[in-house]
Amino acid sequence: MTSNRIYPNQTIGIIGGGQLGKMLAQSALRMGYRVAILDPSEDAPAKSSCHEFICADFSDKDALLKLAEMSDVLTYEFENIDAELLTTLVDTYYVPQGAKTVLTLQNRDDEKRTISDSGARIVPYNNIKTKTDLLEFIGREDYPVIVKTATGGYDGKGQYLVEQESDMDDIPFGETELIVEKYLELYGEVSLTVSRNVDGQTVFFPLQENLHKNQILYRTIVPSRIKLFDEAKEQVAMILEKLHFVGSFTVEFFVDKNMTLYVNEIAPRPHNSAHYSIEGCNISQFDAHILAICNHPLPKVHLLEDSIMLNLLGKDLDRLENTLFDHSDWHVHLYGKTDRKPERKMGHVTILTEDIENTLDVLESTFFKKKFK
Repeated sequence: MTSNRIYPNQTIGIIGGGQLGKMLAQSALRMGYRVAILDPSEDAPAKSSCHEFICADFSDKDALLKLAEMSDVLTYEFENIDAELLTTLVDTYYVPQGAKTVLTLQNRDDEKRTISDSGARIVPYNNIKTKTDLLEFIGREDYPVIVKTATGGYDGKGQYLVEQESDMDDIPFGETELIVEKYLELYGEVSLTVSRNVDGQTVFFPLQENLHKNQILYRTIVPSRIKLFDEAKEQVAMILEKLHFVGSFTVEFFVDKNMTLYVNEIAPRPHNSAHYSIEGCNISQFDAHILAICNHPLPKVHLLEDSIMLNLLGKDLDRLENTLFDHSDWHVHLYGKTDRKPERKMGHVTILTEDIENTLDVLESTFFKKKFK
């Protein structure tokens, strides 16, 4: 028997019942595990995909302890977990992902400093408290710059593009911790999804080419047409020497006009840009995550066919809902969220293809409102 191995019929506890929790639960159920989920929403997408559902806030210590008590292993679908509570869980229960890495990644300043210390390349940045600090950074790096809240930001929230001094008016100086980054002229964005089990075996998914609209992931192409897979693996290898990871995680990169790769941020859990792997690879990021936290061997990842993944936001679903299943080559995933908002992720579509460029051309008339090649 392998140390720390979790077997079918044992219980996997998942903190978070959104779409990631749902897809993790579906993988676990298929493998024969029992699943318990905690989420504050009575109609959480994952509620229908588990044996036990606890409806409680993520800050509810008693509820989290109840989840832990009924679980043989704990995992999570998001990283903004209360630091004190997560540390308590790790100290007493089996949480293979640990607490230190998650707590580091909750703060952008800590995250960037740690990545930089690993030797991986990051965009020039600094932490700032005042407008004077910001102006000093701009004096060194010039306009434009991006100001970000150090905690709590995702999908573009808590970010401020500063192209001139008047753009600083809405920045919450003194209200929250802030960092500033040099703004890059981008050639593109890519991400690398990696899975690592408790014993340290590590496998890499193909490099993913991403397109964002309004700072929300809109489309992923795999394999990336930006051929930087080997360099991305080298950058991730340096990060792995500095930070502890178990399960599936994703490192996001910027690529500038000189084709230089910069680490942007790290998601220590399954990631939107690897959803294509459900149909596109021999193993999905969700299957790999469950195998990893249960400490089973991980298979080498193979891309079965070139893939395009498209997020379905509320506004996309509004115009496509009645025609989604008219396209026999679309693999449609709807998350079951009851509250539809224009910019909320409601599902995704994956298309497997032998010709990426031709498929993008076809999608012009069926999915895109404008050209996004």
